[in-house]
Amino acid sequence: MHRSRVYALLIDTPEAEASDAAAFWSAALKAPAEPDPEQGQFTVLHEAVPGIVAAVQAVDDTARYHIDIETDDVEAETARLVALGARQEAQWLECRILRAPGGHLLCVIPVHSDPEFFNSRATSWP
Repeated sequence: MHRSRVYALLIDTPEAEASDAAAFWSAALKAPAEPDPEQGQFTVLHEAVPGIVAAVQAVDDTARYHIDIETDDVEAETARLVALGARQEAQWLECRILRAPGGHLLCVIPVHSDPEFFNSRATSWP
């Protein structure tokens, strides 16, 4: 058995436009924007979507949205999503990058939330 939950909504933006996008989304959602000091490609939009992290991510690709699913077992969650029809596209560190039916990207990542919060919100899978 493993557990998972939606952890983040990422607004992927071409790197050259990321600062303007972060300012726009911060104002549009009335969410204070703060660059992540550890991972500079992210600007967190605090409380934009209660219960999950929302952030602008500078990417060297086209603009899009994607979600991150956090889990206590990356391999099991990846296998579950692949069995549902997703395709694994890549791996970056511990993150598995998948493409869902319909073409949307999603990432499967280890638990990033506070453990108590994760335990109270995660879904259990057989």
